Amino acid sequence: MAAGELQKSFTGEGLACRRGERRVFRGVAFALGAGEALVLGGPNGSGKTSLLRLMAGLAQPEQGRIAWDGTSIADDPVAHRARLHYIGHQEAVKLALTAEENLGFWAQMRGTAANATAALRRFRLDPRATWPARYLSAGERKRLGLARLLASPAALWLLDEPTTGLDAESIEILLAVIAEHRRDGGCVAVATHAVMPLPAAQAVSLAPHATGRQA
Repeated sequence: MAAGELQKSFTGEGLACRRGERRVFRGVAFALGAGEALVLGGPNGSGKTSLLRLMAGLAQPEQGRIAWDGTSIADDPVAHRARLHYIGHQEAVKLALTAEENLGFWAQMRGTAANATAALRRFRLDPRATWPARYLSAGERKRLGLARLLASPAALWLLDEPTTGLDAESIEILLAVIAEHRRDGGCVAVATHAVMPLPAAQAVSLAPHATGRQA
């Protein structure tokens, strides 16, 4: 699904999350439209990662509802997964595959070989294209994981601490890529401790909603 296919809104209302026997947060709401960005803040354990997982449909809220254009994402989880990228703390990189093979896999899902080539170049990985990912540095593997945002287009980007392990130049590339995604009508939610200058981004702090210690 292309970024421009985001038509109206991605919303959450009255959300509560429980992990095990402990409620992590309650009373959380958000609303994202085409071209908008949301920055999730709060201390460790306030539930930033948990909320991103709810947004991705990887877990179900204890209370509340998450909807895409007014329709609950739980009604069609396959369609929801097809419209998003969730990039967590793990880069989802196959170490035995080369950088270009890793991105080729993602391009086959929703993009083209040209997407993969352009993504490698954009994230400064083209000199390492034929290297098995096990030989890449931690920062290069991080960039390879982020490059799938371009190799396989999706309307909704959910990014958990995306700048961790990146140098200043790579952070600037990521910010530019996010800006272009928003201009094309896509939206993005970011959980981060770092300062990310995303123009006109909404800010949601989970601290007032946190009820437990788990993240």
